[in-house]
Amino acid sequence: MPPTIPPAVVVRAAVPADLAAIGRLGASLVRMHHELDPKRFIAPPPEIEQSYASFLGRQLQADGVVVLVAERDGAVVGYTYAGMEGFDFMALRGPAGAIYDIVVDPAQRGQGVGRLLVEATVMALAKRGAPRVVLSTAEGNGAAQRLFARAGFRRTMIEMTRETE
Repeated sequence: MPPTIPPAVVVRAAVPADLAAIGRLGASLVRMHHELDPKRFIAPPPEIEQSYASFLGRQLQADGVVVLVAERDGAVVGYTYAGMEGFDFMALRGPAGAIYDIVVDPAQRGQGVGRLLVEATVMALAKRGAPRVVLSTAEGNGAAQRLFARAGFRRTMIEMTRETE
């Protein structure tokens, strides 16, 4: 029997009707980071899904912001949140697009959804004039680091954390 080919994924601009799904995915990102390093990453508050959805809902119309969703069979299976940034002397970086979030539903991982989202986000930022795109990833998130490396990103900074208490 031939392998089942999953239905096609469509990447498009997020709309308000997507916010509940984005909120759930964003909350999973917060939880995952906190589980990786609870001293570094904030603990998700009980209302994290609604808070994330509300925050990204305000970003949908913001200048220089890109919020894309990956949709399969009418369901949101991933999203990216990115934006344009100017000179940042603290980071020693010129203007750039920045990917802040990228999340794919765990059941959809390994099927190219993340790569589609990354490429569409980079293209959207390039259309807005980004000469480069930067992002950060948690040290323990090897799958994301491999995705970004395959998409042409290179390591340029390493964050280090030390507790003072």
